[in-house]
Amino acid sequence: MSALKNFLENFIPSITSDEIEELDTYWNIRRKIKRHEWLTAPGKKDTHLYFIEEGTFKICYEIEGEEVILGFGYPDTLLVDFPSFISETPSEFYIQALKAAKIVGIKKSDFNSFIKSQPSLSDFWRLTLERATLELIEREIDLLTPSPQVRFDRLMKRSPNVFQHIPNRHIASYLRMTPETLSRLKKH
Repeated sequence: MSALKNFLENFIPSITSDEIEELDTYWNIRRKIKRHEWLTAPGKKDTHLYFIEEGTFKICYEIEGEEVILGFGYPDTLLVDFPSFISETPSEFYIQALKAAKIVGIKKSDFNSFIKSQPSLSDFWRLTLERATLELIEREIDLLTPSPQVRFDRLMKRSPNVFQHIPNRHIASYLRMTPETLSRLKKH
């Protein structure tokens, strides 16, 4: 069974084998991404939803020439440039591979057609959007929290597996601290 099928079964307990097989035919964009290659670039529109089979990504935004890391993608998770996906406009974000990756993708139009016909997929998408909203709220709290220890603890509680997949320097940037501070916090 593919990683995507396993993900869908775990994420949507009510999905049937037939629905998974039908949906699998829509996930027909298969790409290998080299390390440091961009999946999406600023100024480009990307209306695809991706599933990461292998590799890791960072989601970034540039402010005054400085990269700000907004999030990560790693194996067995979905990856999307939400603003571009939802609004179908060029993105201000970019998604770049931190490690060589294999992804599968589905066009927004195919995904929307399928979820309209499958109630279990509609539930999946609603849950995905709800989780994304909660993650944005959690990230907002992180950005407002002055204590590096509290930011670290919150990330450990929310996404402990990020430390298994993402290099420390990128996690430190995401947490708005130096790599040395992150190293010290991890030791405790």
